[in-house]
Amino acid sequence: MHERGRGRADGRAALNRHEIVERLTEIGGVAVVRLGDAGKVAKVAEALAAGGLPALEITMTTPNAIEVIRELTRNGAPEWMIGVGSVLDRETAERAVAAGAKYVVSPVFKPEVVEAAHELNVPAMPGAFTPTEIQAAHEAGADIVKVFPAECVGTAFFKAVLAPMPHLRLMPTGGVTPENAGEWLRAGAVAVGIGSALLDKKAIDSGDWARLTENARTMRAGIDAARQK
Repeated sequence: MHERGRGRADGRAALNRHEIVERLTEIGGVAVVRLGDAGKVAKVAEALAAGGLPALEITMTTPNAIEVIRELTRNGAPEWMIGVGSVLDRETAERAVAAGAKYVVSPVFKPEVVEAAHELNVPAMPGAFTPTEIQAAHEAGADIVKVFPAECVGTAFFKAVLAPMPHLRLMPTGGVTPENAGEWLRAGAVAVGIGSALLDKKAIDSGDWARLTENARTMRAGIDAARQK
């Protein structure tokens, strides 16, 4: 039985941890937002959502990341799935979830971060690299394991790891592009994390939001096509 979701001051229905995981895997892609200008994040979110990718991981390397998360969750569209990334300790996880983050992503596996996320009824998505690290993260309760940096291993690694351990839910980050997102899903990933290949820096700097929407549509089409086979 699912746990009951947390209440929200703005009246929106709150999703519980398991429902958030289901929604993220349904979307199939999480945009890793690491911008120098936090003022453009909302426009980025709007552009990506228009292309079918409403899930954004706001990294703690973004200036004023906690406040950015607070503003996006308070004023953004109901379908936006805003999480926090680059989390390295319990306190950061707690602060981000208090600001509205729906999931906690880390580049490494630290049990304390997984525990903090679960205590707050949100998914934990720690980073791991080797099969042993991935399984250890899973056994510690990781809802999805972020394989990072995925460009170092490629899709063949996913197939090889999942052959003896099909219970794992993996999300590659690093090396994912709008054009190859579907290949990772066909290799067994439940979702992908994608940064600069989706968030075209020149387009963001110039305010070319249509370019980001087009990138998101390309990625959406690849994910959907992979799931139809």
